[in-house]
Amino acid sequence: MAEAQISTSAERAGGRRLVSGILWNGLGRGLPLLLALVITPFLVAALGVERWGLFTLALALIGIFGVFDLGLGMALTRGVSEKLGAGAVDEARAMIGATLLALLGVSSIIAAGLFLTVPWLVGHFLNVPEALQREAIIAFQLLAAGAPLVVLNAALWGVLSAWQRFRIANLVNIPLNTFYYLGPLLVLFFWNSLIGVMLAVILVRLFSGIAYAIIAHRDVPGLGLRAPRFGLMRPLLRQGLWMSLSGALTQLLLYADRFIIGAVLTLSAVAFYATPLDLIMRLWIIPVAVAQTMLPAIASSFRELPDHTALLIKRGALIVMLLSLPASLILIPGAELFLRLWLGAEFAAGGGPVLRILGFGIFFSCLAFIPGVLLEAIGRPDVTAKFSLALAAIFLPLSAALLPWLGIEGAALAWAGRCVMDCLGRCWFAARLYPAARETVRQLLWPIAPAALGLAVLVPLGGWLWPALLAALIFGLVFAAGWSIAAPQDKASALALIRGKGRRSA
Repeated sequence: MAEAQISTSAERAGGRRLVSGILWNGLGRGLPLLLALVITPFLVAALGVERWGLFTLALALIGIFGVFDLGLGMALTRGVSEKLGAGAVDEARAMIGATLLALLGVSSIIAAGLFLTVPWLVGHFLNVPEALQREAIIAFQLLAAGAPLVVLNAALWGVLSAWQRFRIANLVNIPLNTFYYLGPLLVLFFWNSLIGVMLAVILVRLFSGIAYAIIAHRDVPGLGLRAPRFGLMRPLLRQGLWMSLSGALTQLLLYADRFIIGAVLTLSAVAFYATPLDLIMRLWIIPVAVAQTMLPAIASSFRELPDHTALLIKRGALIVMLLSLPASLILIPGAELFLRLWLGAEFAAGGGPVLRILGFGIFFSCLAFIPGVLLEAIGRPDVTAKFSLALAAIFLPLSAALLPWLGIEGAALAWAGRCVMDCLGRCWFAARLYPAARETVRQLLWPIAPAALGLAVLVPLGGWLWPALLAALIFGLVFAAGWSIAAPQDKASALALIRGKGRRSA
């Protein structure tokens, strides 16, 4: 019986599953993104700076559209995980079927509205050269037509996450996500147009959805579409609306800058700002891999196992911190050099200062995922949404005000400041609303403080010797602080792993 295979809350929140899920989610996103770093210079050369700017705006529209699912994708993962933890497998399957049908209807309506809005967006809002307007309109309309696939794929991934099928899902995800970046480049060899690029992106989304559906069918025969129970969606809608608002505001804060730059400055300025931002956002593979693994585990355990849930939060935060910090320590002092080697002197001069500032902010952006996933798992996405709304009210006007004064570096400063406030605010709300995590949050301030101070000092430094020495000192202090607050069993496991590798090497 499939029901007999459903694990208990303790098993679903176990350390072995946590580590396995993080590794597979990291590989599923990390390997294709490494390929993307290699492919990007060729895409920029083939498209040109202005069309590359349009392409980054198109990818931003995909990200923004993903939030118009009423938050049901993330809410589905939490709701199904809670049902599975309670043993209500049939209700979980009926909930999935109802949610997929609802998402198909809602996303189709919104996609139609976006399709009709594209000519105005390209012709009046963005500073698109007249020679590129027709190509841009057709390409963006194709993207709008395929936009429902973004929402449905996210929901199907949520189903796989709830059943913790991270291994098989990512074995499929790696080749498909590889073609998400490789496909547009292959198309450009035969058809040098944004239209062909968008068709390649849509086809990859379609094949991803088919693959997810086939995998999910193992646990949810017929994807629950034969007997959907829309009444089970009521709690999902209550939480999902808040998750949707939170996600919309996050995407707005993430992508609004480039649209403001495109309206106020030029498409070249968009390219010089968006390319470092897209590069730095690749680091999200770390917290996303951790958060996607933790959400079903916490949703199954936070009521019955509060101490274990607090331990999961500490483990997740330390993993994210110690994996994302080295990237910031390398990218901040090496920003200009990396962009010069990657995309040439023009991008190094235009985007290097931006990348330095964003390298500071991304550390806090990554860390904010952990208290955020706790708030979602315990059923309080409304807190994250309201806080994101307050951040939008502060930092979007600040970005617009700094843009004419400091240029794209001003927009980067506003983005980094928002990341810091978002991280600290989510930590405070998590400690207040889930008392079992209060001590964990307090302990995490020990490694956060030296990281924040050190990265801030590192941003304006020139040369290579002093930044290298400072970076080594920062990492040493943060590692020592993290080790001091780590759980005894985690320290013992780490030491045993090191000793085991040492014996094998000998």
